[in-house]
Amino acid sequence: MSACAPTRRTTDPQQSKPVRQSHSPPPARRRFHLAGADVSAAIAVFLIALPLSLGIALATGAPLQAGLVAAAVGGIVAGRLGGSALQVSGPAAGLTVVTADLIQRYGWRTTCAITVLAGLAQLGLGCLRVARGALAVSPAIVHGMLAGIGVTIAVAQLHIVLGGTPQSSVPANLAALPAQLADLHPAALSVSALTLALLLLWPRIPGRAGRLLRKVPAALIAVAGATVAASLAGLRLPKVELPTWSSHALAGLPEGPVLGLIAAVLTTTLVCSVQSLLGAVAVDKLAASRSAPTATQAQPAPHVQRSNLDRELLGQGAANIVSGSLGGLPVAGVAVRSTANVHAGAVSRNSTMLHGVLVVVAALLMVPILELIPLASLAALVMAVGIQMVSLHHIRTVTRHREVLVYIVTTLGVVLLGVLEGVALGIAAAVGVALHRLTRTRITHEVEEGVHQIHVRGQLTFLAVPRLSRALHQVPHGADVVVELDGSFMDHAAYETLQDWQSTHTAQGGSVELTGRRASTRTAEPTASPAPGPVRSEPTGRAPVADCRCRPWTPWRNHQCEAVTSSAPQEAPTSQASLTSRAQEHQKTDIERRRTPDEPETPDTTTPTHGTISTYGTYATSVGPGSEGRRGGHHLMRGITAFQRNTAPHVRGELARLAREGQRPVQLFLTCADSRLVTSMITSSGPGDLFVVRNVGNLVPLPGEESGDDSVAAAIEYAVDVLKVRSITVCGHSGCGAMQALLKSGPGSSRTPLGRWLRHGLPSLERMADDSGSWARLAVRRPADAVEQLCLTNVVQQLEHLRAHPTVARALRENGLELHGMYFHVGEAQAYLLTDTDGEPVFDHVHAEGVEGMDELRSPA
Repeated sequence: MSACAPTRRTTDPQQSKPVRQSHSPPPARRRFHLAGADVSAAIAVFLIALPLSLGIALATGAPLQAGLVAAAVGGIVAGRLGGSALQVSGPAAGLTVVTADLIQRYGWRTTCAITVLAGLAQLGLGCLRVARGALAVSPAIVHGMLAGIGVTIAVAQLHIVLGGTPQSSVPANLAALPAQLADLHPAALSVSALTLALLLLWPRIPGRAGRLLRKVPAALIAVAGATVAASLAGLRLPKVELPTWSSHALAGLPEGPVLGLIAAVLTTTLVCSVQSLLGAVAVDKLAASRSAPTATQAQPAPHVQRSNLDRELLGQGAANIVSGSLGGLPVAGVAVRSTANVHAGAVSRNSTMLHGVLVVVAALLMVPILELIPLASLAALVMAVGIQMVSLHHIRTVTRHREVLVYIVTTLGVVLLGVLEGVALGIAAAVGVALHRLTRTRITHEVEEGVHQIHVRGQLTFLAVPRLSRALHQVPHGADVVVELDGSFMDHAAYETLQDWQSTHTAQGGSVELTGRRASTRTAEPTASPAPGPVRSEPTGRAPVADCRCRPWTPWRNHQCEAVTSSAPQEAPTSQASLTSRAQEHQKTDIERRRTPDEPETPDTTTPTHGTISTYGTYATSVGPGSEGRRGGHHLMRGITAFQRNTAPHVRGELARLAREGQRPVQLFLTCADSRLVTSMITSSGPGDLFVVRNVGNLVPLPGEESGDDSVAAAIEYAVDVLKVRSITVCGHSGCGAMQALLKSGPGSSRTPLGRWLRHGLPSLERMADDSGSWARLAVRRPADAVEQLCLTNVVQQLEHLRAHPTVARALRENGLELHGMYFHVGEAQAYLLTDTDGEPVFDHVHAEGVEGMDELRSPA
């Protein structure tokens, strides 16, 4: 009861007087506040929804008022109760085929009852919180279903565009098309052509006038233009007929075979739910990618929360119950209206609800205007929507992911058999493709320089064990073998086969090296019983030849696989705690996710006579017995071996070209020697792109001040005069040890080599201490501390030192040489470029989209 007390006090002036809450509005007023962006977005969506709702109702064969009922209910009910704030619901083109089939089989009143039952099913699914399960459906099936529905819609509406009547199925419509083409109706065809022309040309009007005109939806312009033209020309065409609402048919008791009704409810539930949930996810992506929808407002737009899919399913179910009860079409999330809502700048669910209110007003007050619309114009509009549902982007996507077979099977199934049958065929095709990929394993055996190379591509399951065993037993006794496993899964049968063969082969004097795409390093332990999963093989007591198979740069985080090997078998391997803590600092790999942080680790205190296979790690290396571990140079040897095996084959051709033609870098990149700065990574450059000079503190000594060591000046002269670089970049970074040492330097610090070198940074220190404020700053925030301030200032100062070099000064005058300052924040992985703002040096963000005018920082490769 206490929660109601403030509301009562606000309605009574005498009781609200002593409360004095004038600084905050009452909750009741805040609830009905409408943002200006929501009002404009609601109007834009309403203008799109009105003609489309009538057109979809026409395409299904339902009463035209049913489309308006569904649009209003979808906006108000689903908009208020749904879990997606910006998704707009209503009669969807994806439901056209399903609804048309239901109306033809069971009649309109039973179709409304099926809609109500589908809404109840959605409520049940929402209560069971299974909405996320809909996302498990293959995108190829969803896109194929929508494409099949689009083809069905387009073929059916083509008959109305030509002035005829559509048939009940796509094959029947295609068979009747020649006769329809022989009996054209010029009036209907001309109105349809005008509608399609306006739909196509309106968004392409150029110039400033085009930008203003495009704010009016093309669908509204197309239907309105065709209606005006038909009225002025006096064409006699079938037009929209909206009977009085008193005669509108409502839902009745379902009549028909029970199994058929159950199948109809399941089909409607499936299509409505999947389309709405996928639409909610797509709306979240659109809302997140909106750059600044309220940049012109005095206050920033409130944050739009991500969709709650279970609540969205409940909202869609409630909307279908209400729509079916009131004699409306089934309701689902509509992509066209939702996209328009987001692009129009909507900031809350109020825009969706207001659009529904506007549909109600139009349905009550605009009936005389709506009855002027020719049916041919609406048919052309819906046909265009159907054609757009066959998306070339989706076809390219499924082709790239090798799922085009699933897409084609689903599309053809929907076109020829129906939605439910087509989806079932698509699921069967997707399962078949997945099984084919799981069982498709390629095993090859080659001999290179006396070493037997066995390559396994694909998942290693029991179905591939005969071929694996055949390939392994072709290896002679005592031979050196490398088994490369390029897959992510190994089942128990394959694991046992590989372990048994490896033990036997090493016992006969041979050596075995098991490698893969990724590896962690950890001394192998004998296992009591083999376990399926990714494998690694490594003998205790010897450093592997190449136990790191990380590919640069994609899974670069896996370079944390620090080897722990020893010549003494008594040493225990690295503890699981250290491995887990290291992994938590980066992204966990698949194998790290399989093991729990609390899983105990048992040290290996025995010396096995043969190599063993451990279930930890993705892949690693194993060699035969009798080896001794070596610590010195192990990391270098491991890295070089990994490069020669994995990277060298990919870059050998490019390096051979550079060896023939010589280096032609585009810029000189001068940066600090700090190991955290990987120049090729942060500039996306490759071999031959950058001429890199690194030193402690990215310092550029003034001419003649290097005390006999002119290495930096020589590099600058060679880069500018010989290599003809077009730009020079000085790059500093956060947490620079040289700048920290410079800040802490005192009298006598120049007696060491480091101190003598850091004296070239003293001008930066003096610049920062200058009260004139000539040191640099960040555009997005203040420097975190004095060290960061000095790092920024040092970049600016070293650029001035660069200009003092005669070679650089001459190139700036004659050749258009460009100088750039850059600051890289290591912890943020964020680069900042030096700009000049009102004469003050400012470091601004380098965004993911890139920076115009700075293309030379990007590698042409």
